[in-house]
Amino acid sequence: MKTIVGLEIHVQLATRTKLFCGCSTDYRDDEPNTHCCPVCLGLPGALPRLNRKAVEYGLKVAKALDMRVPEESEFARKNYFYPDLPKAYQITQYDKPLAVEGTVEIEDDEGHEKIVRITRVHLEEDPGRLVHVAGASKYSLVDYNRSGIPLLEIVTEPDMRSPQEARRFLNKLRTILEYLGVFDGDREGSLRVDANISLEGSERVEVKNISSYKGVEKALTFEVTRQKNLLRRGQTVTRETRHFMEGRGITTSARGKEEEHDYRYFPEPDLRPLRVADRVAEIDLPELPVARKNRFMAQYGISLNHARTLTGDPKLADFFEAVAGVDPVLAATWVADTLLGELNYRDMSIAAVPADRIAELLDLLKSETITDKAGVQVLREMLDACAAGKPCEPPAVIVEREGLARATGGEFTPIVQAVIAANPQAVEDYRTGKKGALNFLVGQVMKETRGRADPRELGRIVSECLDTGGV
Repeated sequence: MKTIVGLEIHVQLATRTKLFCGCSTDYRDDEPNTHCCPVCLGLPGALPRLNRKAVEYGLKVAKALDMRVPEESEFARKNYFYPDLPKAYQITQYDKPLAVEGTVEIEDDEGHEKIVRITRVHLEEDPGRLVHVAGASKYSLVDYNRSGIPLLEIVTEPDMRSPQEARRFLNKLRTILEYLGVFDGDREGSLRVDANISLEGSERVEVKNISSYKGVEKALTFEVTRQKNLLRRGQTVTRETRHFMEGRGITTSARGKEEEHDYRYFPEPDLRPLRVADRVAEIDLPELPVARKNRFMAQYGISLNHARTLTGDPKLADFFEAVAGVDPVLAATWVADTLLGELNYRDMSIAAVPADRIAELLDLLKSETITDKAGVQVLREMLDACAAGKPCEPPAVIVEREGLARATGGEFTPIVQAVIAANPQAVEDYRTGKKGALNFLVGQVMKETRGRADPRELGRIVSECLDTGGV
């Protein structure tokens, strides 16, 4: 039974002012209803004035997604009543969107490249926000600070075949948007998704307003199971709109699915049609993720997996380029594997890490002043200091203070002898053919030297001692 998924993604564009007025979009830490004007609230006589930067950002996205920009696009009024929409209609684009017919390439579930078609992108204003007060079930509050924030809605064709493909598509799209600099992905609610899902031959269900990539995958996974169970029991899937309850990982019925005629669209009389197709050629795009990934492999000689990871976030890619001068392959391994893992563990951003300190650490590793194990210890001390808001000490200082400089063979020979003498059973196991005993003994020596010895050299010395009876 084929799963069919299409997405509608609402992206908050990173403009300084709202889509149709001069109110600031930087409202998140401010009191409710302090970023509002007659236009935001739809008061009589208030006239919208289109934000030029929002149109420029929309065209930038259209060009990056290889879309066609029609000669003319137009705003319309989408009529419906909801408490967070004070004028009872939303200014959006309907039958004449900003751009149509684009593509995004993703990896399918079998690891092959596939194309997800983009149906359209259009501009529209965000409504306000309802605040449900805990314990006050008789009423909700309305905050109009968000009312009028510029949204770019990106609509796909139903080309995805699983919740996992949908998540990969969103990750890819987000990376492109971040490279373009048109939205701030770190802002809460900056990207919201309506996910449409059906099983081949049955009705389509829309899950509204999912605010995380993980949430999209979870909601779709739940829907696949729910819809299959309905069909298995001989019931039918109802065409409807559902809410996703992220805490419980389930969807619940909200209302019957509206049809387009329910919204009584008509052209917005206070805004002139847009004629911007000839502006597209003037837009310069930055180096996009696929181009940067290919350049990383060609210029730095790093693997596809490392290049893919490092270019998945423009800030991470910039960071890598800042430290790649030491040794690109060493830097790719440490940034993509070790550093990212440590950052994820601490829930830290790459922006909090000083690149010059990491470059100094890479220098110590390349010169074999410290081992990889000691390098991890130094890295953890530096990240813990950054996380605590303390100055990040130079790695060489940490190495000196903690005595982490690589040990030479002469230094740890006595330790090897002591470990062998203290573990006669392991020695016996090794001599009766149990090679795993060697790893145990090397591990014991590593523990005693606090990671200052190279494991391969240590393994050679321990096995030599055991084979020659040097202890």
